[in-house]
Amino acid sequence: MMDFKVSPLTKIISLSGFLALGFLLVILSCALFHNYYPLFDILIFLLAPIPNTIFNTGNQYRTSDFMSDSSNTGQDLAHFLTGMLVTSGVALPVVFYHCQLIGHLSCIMCMTGGLIIYSSIVIFKWFFKKDFNEDDSLFG
Repeated sequence: MMDFKVSPLTKIISLSGFLALGFLLVILSCALFHNYYPLFDILIFLLAPIPNTIFNTGNQYRTSDFMSDSSNTGQDLAHFLTGMLVTSGVALPVVFYHCQLIGHLSCIMCMTGGLIIYSSIVIFKWFFKKDFNEDDSLFG
């Protein structure tokens, strides 16, 4: 079995292209239809990972479940706030479409672009979580 190791520069370049695609979809959903309400969606999806980042204590692999007595209120609050923001980011274009502020193509492009933006931020954190803890031979 071949061990395929991707350089950090390749990861950053591919994730920046992925992030640019998300921004492109949201901005096109605004510019093509001359309605700039979907720009609020960018703000929501950029704010979504912040609570998990703030309340992260490094204890991501808890063995407790919802029935046990041990709880981490900060992480639970962070998960709730992140879930609320992601759900709001997906629901906001639907509400705008329902109120007839944007069209259905703009709604689809905005939701897709917002989810790409959020997922690229999450993938970036996932890719580089283990790399920051390892010793780097260039700097060591």
